[in-house]
Amino acid sequence: MKPTGSNMYFTLMLLIGFALAVLCLAVGQLFPIYMHQFNKEDEQYNKRAIEQTITDYTISLSPTQETALLQAVERQEEDEHVTKVAKQIIVTVFIFLLGAFIFIAFIARKIIRKYTDPVDAAIHMAQELSRGNYKARTYEDEYDPKLPLSNTLNMLARNLEELTKIRQVEDERLKTLIENMGSSLMMIGREGNISIVNRVFLERFELQAEHVHGEVFRTIGLPDSVNQFIDHVFLTEMPSRKQIQIKNGTDTRYNEAYGAPVIGDHGSWLGVVIVLHDITDLIRLEQVRKDFVANVSHELRTPITSIKGFSETLLDGAYQDKTMLLSFLEIIHKESNRLQMLVNDLLELSKVEQQNYTITLAPTSLQDVALRGAELTTQHLEEKNMAFAVEIPKDVMVKGDDNRLMQVVTNLIANAITYSPPNTTVTIRIRENEEYGILEIEDEGIGIDEKEIQRVFERFYRVDRARSRNSGGTGLGLAIVKHFVEAHHGKIFVRSEVAKGTAMTVWIPKA
Repeated sequence: MKPTGSNMYFTLMLLIGFALAVLCLAVGQLFPIYMHQFNKEDEQYNKRAIEQTITDYTISLSPTQETALLQAVERQEEDEHVTKVAKQIIVTVFIFLLGAFIFIAFIARKIIRKYTDPVDAAIHMAQELSRGNYKARTYEDEYDPKLPLSNTLNMLARNLEELTKIRQVEDERLKTLIENMGSSLMMIGREGNISIVNRVFLERFELQAEHVHGEVFRTIGLPDSVNQFIDHVFLTEMPSRKQIQIKNGTDTRYNEAYGAPVIGDHGSWLGVVIVLHDITDLIRLEQVRKDFVANVSHELRTPITSIKGFSETLLDGAYQDKTMLLSFLEIIHKESNRLQMLVNDLLELSKVEQQNYTITLAPTSLQDVALRGAELTTQHLEEKNMAFAVEIPKDVMVKGDDNRLMQVVTNLIANAITYSPPNTTVTIRIRENEEYGILEIEDEGIGIDEKEIQRVFERFYRVDRARSRNSGGTGLGLAIVKHFVEAHHGKIFVRSEVAKGTAMTVWIPKA
């Protein structure tokens, strides 16, 4: 596109050139006619003068007649001179007009550019704005009254740039929010095509973004429960909330599904948005809470019932029988100890499960902790005619709390003894790798079924409930052990085989 100034300049020069051309053409056409008429009249005048002279004088040439003839000849020479001068005048006029044309063209170009350059710049800037380049600017001068358009366009460009930046920031915030929210999000157009999905959605259903965007939601392989919920929202065009199950092989996940129609600014229906919030952990925690309450109630009721029953029997007169009195008092004492242990373990577990629970870490000998733990459980070991096997090539220093690590070791050894038959061995091993000191307690007991291994650290879980209860256990020991190990920034692993034994391995960071 040619600049406005060039177009105006070209048009003006065309008009001036046309006018000068017409003027030159007119002069060129009329001047010869004028000269011809002038020469003709002059010839007629000379002819009449000569005829009059001939008439007035005789044919004989006199000095006067010779003068008249001489004047006629001189007159003809003067005519030729006039013609020559006239041609010179025409050339001079043409040169003058050409110079005037050039001068006018130069002045006109200066004046036109002065007024049209800002317009051309404004047009160019408007074109850049239409292409989305909001950084474009044109010349502006607040003291020049000829540039209000440029100033206004620059102000418009600055406003558009600012609005664009604000929109980009908002888009980035929205994108970040959608991508990092913990729930799965999907937006579907009214034709059923997917327009937006977030990272969690893709990961949860193992999909690729390029295979999802623009596709109909029913064709991407979503579970039937999700498709049915989406259909329900489409049909009702109303917000809906429902708890749905999503099965993936043997694993079942529970999701709180929320769907709502998306309405445009003018009330137009644009599609639906679906949010799936995974509440599997919440449901499991709720079940754990219910189980915990039930287990605590049961564990407390058993010793309390025993104490109450035997004490009532004694009050009814059994205390008079010394043998029965002693037996009942021993049972009451045993159940009281069990009740006390249960309350203490509950308090300990409640303490270690608090978020602000901390322990003091210091360099600790893993060998010393293991040997002292074995010493504390020796009596229990000897009652079952069992033995220790110790495999400690060298001591390992770890970052730990001596008392808490002692509780870990004694709990693990006590469990190994409890769930092992008589005349077997409990093995204590210590080794290390680059980062951790490793303590392993292995028994030759009843073992744990592979399906049950992941549950051994649950509160009140028992591999053999009757044996554990008879041994005085509360079912909270391994739950406390796990929390103590995690408080040391360590790890605990279980390796077990039914009827062959169990190995508990604890990793504690080295000092």
